[in-house]
Amino acid sequence: MNILVILGLTMPSISDTEVKNIEVAAGLNGVVTVASSIGDAMELAQDSEVILGHVPLPLLQRAPKLKWVHSASSGVDIYGYSEFRDSEIVLTGEKGLVGGHLADHGFALLLTMTRNLKRAIKLGSEGWDRRAELRAQEIELDGLTLGILGFGGTGQAMAKRGRAFGMSCLAVDNNKIEGNDDVTEVWGLDSIPKLLSLSDVVAICLPLTPQTQGFFGDEVFSQMRKGSFLINVTRGEIVDDKALQRALDSGHIQGAGLDVHTIEPMPANHPFWNYENVVMTPHTAGASQLRSGRNIDRFVQNIGRWRANEELLGVYDKQAGY
Repeated sequence: MNILVILGLTMPSISDTEVKNIEVAAGLNGVVTVASSIGDAMELAQDSEVILGHVPLPLLQRAPKLKWVHSASSGVDIYGYSEFRDSEIVLTGEKGLVGGHLADHGFALLLTMTRNLKRAIKLGSEGWDRRAELRAQEIELDGLTLGILGFGGTGQAMAKRGRAFGMSCLAVDNNKIEGNDDVTEVWGLDSIPKLLSLSDVVAICLPLTPQTQGFFGDEVFSQMRKGSFLINVTRGEIVDDKALQRALDSGHIQGAGLDVHTIEPMPANHPFWNYENVVMTPHTAGASQLRSGRNIDRFVQNIGRWRANEELLGVYDKQAGY
C-alpha cells in the first residue's frame, strides 16, 4: 500500500506519531510519504494508491494507480469534476466529524447579532454613552425557534446548541433521518416553506450540490419569517447575494451571519461590509485544534478496514456530492 499524505489549509501538519500510526496500519509493505503541498505532491503521486488530502484534477492526472482518496475537507464539491466523480476511486473523509466547531462558529455569528456585539465593539468607549440604545436592541435566544436545513453532522450540532440555549429546533433533510432529543421529527424537503415561516433563526447546514446552488433566492427569502436571522457556515454559493441584499434592505430579515461567501476572498467593495446587521468571517468556521487529529484517526481506522475488505467510515456518494 503506497500512501501519500498532503498537507494544506485544513491539515497544516502531521506529527511523527500520526505518521507512525499510518505506517503501522498500512503494514510491513506499506510506504507512507508526506508532501508539504499540492505542488510537492505532483512529483510524488506516480505510485500512490491512497491519498490523504486534496486531489485536484492536475494531481489526479499524475496518479494513475490511485484507488482511494481520504479527503481533508468536509465539503466535497471540490471533487465534482467528472474525471474524479465518474471514476472507480473511493472517496472518504471527515463526514460527520466537523459539526461541532462549525456549530460553535454559527452560534458565535448569531450571538454577535442578537447581543449587538458588533456595534458595541465598534463603538468602543463611546458605547458607555449608548448603553440604553444597545440594550434596547439585544435579543435573548431562549424561546426562539431555530430552523435547520440539512440534518447531518453540522445540523445536529446546531440543534444540540440551540436546545442548550432554550430554543425550539426544527429540521428538514432530503434523507429519511430519525429525530432525536433536540429535534423530535425531521421533515422532508416539501416542508421547507413551513420551517422557514416558523423559524426565528434559519441555519444553512447543506452541502453544495447542483440542487442547493443559489437555493436561497427571492422566493425562499420571502418564505422566511419577518425579522428572522440567517446563518451560513457551509457553502456561500447556496445563497444568492443579491436576493439576500434585497431581503435585508426591505427589512424582511433582521440580519445575516456569514462565514462563507459566493466570492472568496470577499472583495473589499462588497456591499455587505457596510451592513451593520451583517456579520462576516473569512471562511474560518472549519478550524479546530481537534479537527486534523480526528480525521487522521479515522484515516488510520479506514486503512485497517481497507486491508480487511470491510466497509469504510465516512464514505461520500460522489454522484450526490455529499
